Amino acid sequence: MSETFGVIPLGTALGAEITGLDLAQPFGGNTAQALLNTLGEHGVIVFRDQELTPDQHRAVAQALGTININRFFPAVEGHPDIAEVRKEVDQKTNVGSTWHTDHSYDAEPALGSLLHALEVPDVGGDTLFAGIYAAYETLSDGLKDTLQSLNAVHSSAHVFGVKAVQGYAEDRFNNADKATQTVTHPVVIRHPISGRKALYVNPQFTLRFDGWTDQESAPLLALLAEHATRPEHVFRLQWAPGTLAIWDNRATWHQAINDYHGHRRLMHRITLDGCALEAAA
Repeated sequence: MSETFGVIPLGTALGAEITGLDLAQPFGGNTAQALLNTLGEHGVIVFRDQELTPDQHRAVAQALGTININRFFPAVEGHPDIAEVRKEVDQKTNVGSTWHTDHSYDAEPALGSLLHALEVPDVGGDTLFAGIYAAYETLSDGLKDTLQSLNAVHSSAHVFGVKAVQGYAEDRFNNADKATQTVTHPVVIRHPISGRKALYVNPQFTLRFDGWTDQESAPLLALLAEHATRPEHVFRLQWAPGTLAIWDNRATWHQAINDYHGHRRLMHRITLDGCALEAAA
């Protein structure tokens, strides 16, 4: 128990529920730093029964960092810094159905996101989170040594580019012509808050290992994806209206399960600026 809130672990690899905080009420810098420290350790933190207006949602984000305006998601009307994540009853595809880490295609990847549930189906629409601290820590020493020296290439074009978004509803993504980001990051990073080592590749945005061909990279990337998403590394979040989840992109992957056809799901997401990633020594 901290000075201002309680922490209940939700899984052995990652995940914690925060109790004792009403996020509609302003909180100070000490609480904000304690929340960031808890996020860095657990990867994803969950708040239940938080009835927040968009302005209150924004205030929570601003207390924790600097808001990063998403270039590809449509914004909530009147709130350009809040992205709308929506699936209508007649839509078959959803956003985020592949395991990924947000913004890994940026030179300074986003710290994480604050996703607030407004409308969710009675059953289904859960989100899976994988802990990439545990994914790294449970690799063999030999594979750790191999990965330690590698960098990987990440890109946005094949996910948000013009060709990639043609099969989605017209209002699902914006600015496809601006999906031109390609960057290189270390495969093994040291988390800037917790100091722990993490495996920084992901199935959606990582193209290849730097200096390797796509064909050479594919088997190892597939092995790492299978390893990272083993059941003991995964936490499943069941949403309810008013649930707010904050995840750390430097410590987790996530995947939105698309199992609720015929039902509406509406979420508001705010993303926070991050920093350049450093290779773990």
